Amino acid sequence: MIRIILADDHPIVREGLHTLLETQPDFEVIAECTNGDEALRTTAQLQPDMLLLDLEMPVKDGVETMRQLALRAQRPRVIIFTAFDDDERIIHALQAGADGYLLKEAPREEIFKSIRITMSGGSMLQPIVASKLLRHVGQQKNTARASSALPPVEELTERELEVLRLLAQGMPNKEIAAQLIISERTAKFHVSSIMSKLGATNRTEAVALAAQRGLINLNEQ
Repeated sequence: MIRIILADDHPIVREGLHTLLETQPDFEVIAECTNGDEALRTTAQLQPDMLLLDLEMPVKDGVETMRQLALRAQRPRVIIFTAFDDDERIIHALQAGADGYLLKEAPREEIFKSIRITMSGGSMLQPIVASKLLRHVGQQKNTARASSALPPVEELTERELEVLRLLAQGMPNKEIAAQLIISERTAKFHVSSIMSKLGATNRTEAVALAAQRGLINLNEQ
């Protein structure tokens, strides 16, 4: 059972999403919150598996909420669920630690799939969000060329590059391990090493940074 908290300041959105999620036998909505402060308190009390978080909320917005969650020893997986699809908001959310980014217009099956993939350790972005991320990466590469070069990072091994390509496909550690015929523990070690070398705070940001450096091509994923 995936225990979920919803954080959105619009009651109609919360109620509709609550009803939708509970049509699935493996989802349980355990609380609803109206702002970031309430989400932080409730998350600390109930220790959910997943937090579906809006970006624009009173008191404390979604990005600041994620930044404070990141300071905790344990935090739930976080999927941003918002109406905003501009590049800057997407990038800020991913940099703050979002594990996924969904638009409120997403089909129900896409919402269900995203929650399950994220809970299994993968990372899933809607095509429209991925395209905006790719465009941002392209702009960053052009800026880097104009201002000399990106700061150097420790070179990835051949195995880490193999893991990175599977990571870019949204695969969790278990699937990466099966694909490469290695243990899940080894796959987890490689993912952690990749994130450390690239200076990424989560898997999604690692993929974006790798694309920015030309290590992978998001168009081919």
